Amino acid sequence: MNLTATPTDPGALRTIFATIPQSVVALAGLDATGDPKGLAASSFTTISLAPPLVSVAMAHTSTTWPTLRRLPRLGISLLSDAQETVCRALSAKTPDRFAGLNWQATANGAVLFDDAVATMECCLVEELPAGDHTIALLHIEALGSEPDRAPLVFHGSGFRRLAVPTPAARTVV
Repeated sequence: MNLTATPTDPGALRTIFATIPQSVVALAGLDATGDPKGLAASSFTTISLAPPLVSVAMAHTSTTWPTLRRLPRLGISLLSDAQETVCRALSAKTPDRFAGLNWQATANGAVLFDDAVATMECCLVEELPAGDHTIALLHIEALGSEPDRAPLVFHGSGFRRLAVPTPAARTVV
């Protein structure tokens, strides 16, 4: 392996980071007026089983995170391969990102998208500064999954789809 670039070269970093497949999630909740607010992120990470923790990182330039961080509950929807339009809508700079999208709100105000691979209702535990991003550490309060749905993946600066093996082809290690 030939190391020819430096970590201070943003172009080289983007190229390297684009080689890492990442899940795509929607992070959303109802604001004080009952309107849905949300964003799409490809920086979702599982953290801990006990307690149940996950994290999502948002750029400091996010105009949505300041609203979401104040909400009592947030929904995380791991988007399926049929939900690229959800990701694009939540990434758009439009006033109503939720127009035409299928979602439900929990009794606690977390917004979850229909047809997701997995959904979680969470509350914010802590925010950690991380360079040009903020890492939100979230405690999972409730969850659900549809494991036979294939996830939407961001890789090589584009959306990819993974094949989910049939139940007979799955092996447990």
